Amino acid sequence: MVPNFVEFDGAGRVVEVQSDELVREGHQVTVFTFAADMHPEGVQVLTMGMPKSLFWERMYRLLFPLDLPKTLKWLPKLKEFDEVIVHLYPLTWLGYLARKRYKVKYIFWYHGIMTPKLFPHLYERIYMRLQIFLTRLTVGNANRAVAVSKYGQQELKRYTGLDSEVVYNKVDLTRFHPGLDGAKVREQYNLGDDPVILFVGALRPVKGLHLLIQAFNLLKEKIPNAKLVLVGRPDFPYYFEELKKISDSSVTFAGFISHEFLPSYYAACDVYATCSHWEIHNVSGIEAEACGKPVIAWHESFAETLSANSILVEAGNVEKFAQACIEKLKQVRGI
Repeated sequence: MVPNFVEFDGAGRVVEVQSDELVREGHQVTVFTFAADMHPEGVQVLTMGMPKSLFWERMYRLLFPLDLPKTLKWLPKLKEFDEVIVHLYPLTWLGYLARKRYKVKYIFWYHGIMTPKLFPHLYERIYMRLQIFLTRLTVGNANRAVAVSKYGQQELKRYTGLDSEVVYNKVDLTRFHPGLDGAKVREQYNLGDDPVILFVGALRPVKGLHLLIQAFNLLKEKIPNAKLVLVGRPDFPYYFEELKKISDSSVTFAGFISHEFLPSYYAACDVYATCSHWEIHNVSGIEAEACGKPVIAWHESFAETLSANSILVEAGNVEKFAQACIEKLKQVRGI
């Protein structure tokens, strides 16, 4: 169970890999979700639906336990299963009820809840605090809790009191691996043979993209022909406008890119970079390293999985971040 079984959602992509593994092990797998654009072979996908606009989608997800008709429709279907794995609130509500009513084994898979203080507006901070509160209420009877990193394990304990085990996110190594061709992506965005830095993820304040662009502007003082490609959906219109104002023609906003084509974007870049303020276990960084690309990041949770080829920078130091990108580009490109 995952709120969004869609390509742009990190948890959805983890569920895709997880469901594939379970099918190969011989299990019968069904994914329950509000929205889906992925349909793995051998997996039944049941879409429960939700409002289409981003604002009402967020409100609906927050208030989902109040939707009694939907609970009455979908909850009985869970008694057919031996095990329910729930990724994220609000579907923890159905997991909680399935465990309580049908004694179904309930596993809560924790991907993290963004720290409220990282959001600039009061209503956003209130929304995130409510998510923490409602998650705590709906995971208390879980048979097992899994966090996707040690950092996430500590966060889950702090938010809910639950003890958990750590299972790191995996990526599909048949899609993401060294030796892929990024020529078409370079051609599409007129990147030529210039050094390219890539970011993949939602364009939201917590991702620190304004700081990444600041670091990139410092980098261009040393490497003037460098390019920055930002792949992802702009979730917060006001923030997207801020990013465009501080960007010039060397910054490309590529928008959402299908998972099918995403490997070629990693192939096209020289360095993957993220100034995210908060990550539990970043899927995009793992995909980049799987494609043989070094990662520059500064959040401590990256330290659990970054290889020796990547660089972890002191959090918040834009100058050091820019210098790390410069050093890595010079190393990769021989410039």
